[in-house]
Amino acid sequence: MSAIKVIAVASGKGGVGKSNVSCNLSYQLALKNRRVLLMDADLGLANIDVLMGLRATKNLSDVIAGRCELKDILLTGPGGVSVIPAASGLKQMAEMGAAEHAAIIQGISGLNDQYDYLVVDTAAGIADSVVSFCQASQHVLIVISDEPTSMADAYGLIKVLNREANVIRFKVVCNMVNNDAQARAVFARLNEVAQRFLDVSLEYAGAIPRDEFLQKAVVRQQLVSKLYPSSESSLAFKRLAKTVDLWEQVSGPRGHIQFFFEQLVSPHEKVSMAW
Repeated sequence: MSAIKVIAVASGKGGVGKSNVSCNLSYQLALKNRRVLLMDADLGLANIDVLMGLRATKNLSDVIAGRCELKDILLTGPGGVSVIPAASGLKQMAEMGAAEHAAIIQGISGLNDQYDYLVVDTAAGIADSVVSFCQASQHVLIVISDEPTSMADAYGLIKVLNREANVIRFKVVCNMVNNDAQARAVFARLNEVAQRFLDVSLEYAGAIPRDEFLQKAVVRQQLVSKLYPSSESSLAFKRLAKTVDLWEQVSGPRGHIQFFFEQLVSPHEKVSMAW
């Protein structure tokens, strides 16, 4: 089986554009002829399908309940991106236990050879599910903005992931900034604090400018990268995809989709299954 890059997109707080980054990054990777699987991992308040203008008749809650298989809920998004929709407004999905991931493991294990990337759009904050998804991923991309609350919450997330999940390497993208200079200054402030108090490595991944066309695209439930391909934000997402495509390819078991989902099931709760 070929290795796959698993990228968790996370943020310390909501409202920083994390899901937009996940969607547009996935789309731009697909434009580079990469096979992309985008998972909505905000298991209680999903919105990926809305942002991409998709209509989900089934979602992960149906897989967990045994009403269908994972392949039955896959949607085809813009650029051919495959989308795993999650449920919205279902408390039991947000509180899903580790053992309940077994159904997802079984369904997704056969998809490894079909994709080059698995992009995981996590929930905002430091919930247990966010820690689990980030711990299981090869790369963690933190989305921040130039706001004190965003900076503080991003640092808090990095601290939790470092101390509870032993994540030591982070990529950082600065969203809704005026220019690259501002983005690098924001990153520098976060990096300075992280280097002073934590044993982590932060890498600047890029900047997404504040762009009225992005907001217009959101209102129309389309991706700015598709609707306004020459806009500043779309070009920035294109550059981000180019950067991501250069990230190290992890080989071995950590490069397989089923390894990612196996990490979400604690050892004493794993079910026996043949890959």
